[in-house]
Amino acid sequence: MPFQKIVSEKLSSAVVRQIELLILRGVLRPGERLPAERELADRLGVSRPSLREALAELQQAGLVSTRPGAGVFVAEVLGSAFSPALVRLFRSHEDAIFDYIDFRRDLESMSAERAATLGTGTDLKVIDTLFHKMEAAHSKRDPTDEAQLDAQFHLAIVEASHNIVRLHMMRSMFELLADGVFYNRQAMFRQRATRDQLLEQHRAINNALQARDPEAARDAAAAHLDFVESTLRSEGRARSHEELARQRYHHELET
Repeated sequence: MPFQKIVSEKLSSAVVRQIELLILRGVLRPGERLPAERELADRLGVSRPSLREALAELQQAGLVSTRPGAGVFVAEVLGSAFSPALVRLFRSHEDAIFDYIDFRRDLESMSAERAATLGTGTDLKVIDTLFHKMEAAHSKRDPTDEAQLDAQFHLAIVEASHNIVRLHMMRSMFELLADGVFYNRQAMFRQRATRDQLLEQHRAINNALQARDPEAARDAAAAHLDFVESTLRSEGRARSHEELARQRYHHELET
């Protein structure tokens, strides 16, 4: 007969399972500090020895790391789906920029479409709140805050699509973007005309999501990435033309 005796789950195993799910679902993020031991044990309703046993298991699995004097953190390595060798290749070959944008266009348009139908009311409130923060930051001369909110806005849409694999993949992609592996996102926001257009594109995405219009959300997300690609290609041509002009100028000075 296919029956087995029911065995009560160890408290430490239940703690491990709960923290694993929080990491998998993207609630706990790479580099995030867990609450202090006493507080975390109280929140989970377990003894501190059971909690220590669970944290030791999670650390052995590479999901958390301990920093002396600082606490326990979600492992940073979980924020990268790419090896250092591949990241170096991305940095050194311009083709990767446009493949990256193409990848984002496919995944983000799909995420926006799904978020419009699968996102909860709270998901959409988060997205709307981030957009309004972008609006407020738009008036500032320094584009740093707006550029950071841009990434948070796009990740919130991916989160609202409720696909765990896509969420972790996109987080990894945005980590590379934040590190300037593909292009300098803040540089795009320094041009006032470009910055204005980017804000309107985010407005269109947000409006479609709040209206729960999946087709409009998908099309707005794709149009946004089309604009990013077009802008980067124009900047690349301008740099190439300037380099050629400098070569001609220096040659003229020498003759």
